[in-house]
Amino acid sequence: MSTQQTTPEEMRSPTTNDKSWQADNELHVKSDKSGNREPRSTSGITKKIVAALGCLGVAIAVGVFIHRAFLYESTDDAQVQGHIMPLSARVSGQILKVNFEQGQLVHAGDVLVLIDPRDYTVARDQAAADLADAEATATSSHLNVPITSASAFSALESAQAAVKNSEAGVAAAQQNLQADQAALQQAQANAARTDSDLARYEQLVKKEDISRQQYDAAVSSARANQAAVRTAEAVVAAAKDALQQAQGRLVQSKADLRNAQTAPQLVSVSDAKFQSAEAQVALQKAKLEQAQLNLDYTIIRSPVTGIVGKRSAEIGQNVSVGQELMDVVPLDDIWVVANFKETQLAHMKPGQPVEIRVDAYGRRWTGHVSNLGGGTGSVFSLLPPENASGNYVKVVQRIPVRIDFDRTVRDGFNTQGLLKPGMSVEPEVRVR
Repeated sequence: MSTQQTTPEEMRSPTTNDKSWQADNELHVKSDKSGNREPRSTSGITKKIVAALGCLGVAIAVGVFIHRAFLYESTDDAQVQGHIMPLSARVSGQILKVNFEQGQLVHAGDVLVLIDPRDYTVARDQAAADLADAEATATSSHLNVPITSASAFSALESAQAAVKNSEAGVAAAQQNLQADQAALQQAQANAARTDSDLARYEQLVKKEDISRQQYDAAVSSARANQAAVRTAEAVVAAAKDALQQAQGRLVQSKADLRNAQTAPQLVSVSDAKFQSAEAQVALQKAKLEQAQLNLDYTIIRSPVTGIVGKRSAEIGQNVSVGQELMDVVPLDDIWVVANFKETQLAHMKPGQPVEIRVDAYGRRWTGHVSNLGGGTGSVFSLLPPENASGNYVKVVQRIPVRIDFDRTVRDGFNTQGLLKPGMSVEPEVRVR
């Protein structure tokens, strides 16, 4: 196949097609020179419109920047904060069941951990039995108070009556003794008289001045009077014994009266026993309540609706009092702590509205400034700065500002658990 070589002269010389193109181009130029400039003027207007729109956009951007620079303060040194509730065991025992894993959503009242309750059930039943026994003792003591009172005061009245009777018996015995002593004196007088008569009759009978019959009668009378004296002496001795017995009964009745006079003290003792029994009832009730509390403490429930954080509880684990089992992070009790520079706080105050952008979702929440911190973060650090040294470099400090989310009754704030403590946010506070 043969190829045709083209010389440089041929390349420079226009071909027939090139001549036609040049003719058309000359015709187009001539037509433009003739006064038809419409295409060029349309292009110029378009450029002017574009330039005007660009200037307007730049002006708007500058205005928005200036507007936001004067009206808003923002920072990227901000995080979501919240309470972390550590749940610990209040009784010791072995874990039987753990119902939730780390990161799960729990509701208030859900059972999280179950500790073996058998020992505490036995303790509760024993406390209930002790309470029943204490109540029975208290009932018996309560009934014994009026019985003791009636018996003691009855004994007091009886002892008082016995003393009066004994005193009357002593007075009667004394009167009987006096009467018997008088009778003895009379018998002795009669015996002395008959003894005198007998002595005279003995002399007269010897002289036979009186008859033997009269003498015998005098002897009989003297013997009868002597017997009467001995009888009267026996009666007096018996009366003395009766007086001593009456006096002994009086002493005994007075002793009984002194014992019976302790009736108020006996009633007080009985009432004190009743009060002690009532105190035992209260003590046993407290022990029963404590036993019931310990039994209830074997069930660990979630105090709030939230998400399970760190979990250390495992089935079969023996736990002691105070040992931490898991953490629950509430969903609705969260806020933002923004560390603003001290130069940004000139016009910031509580109540100002805030727009909060969460980095994780790229969406915004609304809130308001709650309070400004009591000092800079460096002041509350472990080693606060000492600026008294000679090498001092001024550093702009940051102050923590608390921002609370706006909540309404119907919105169900953070029910999905999107906002979690520690998430990075960027708040913008409108300060003017």
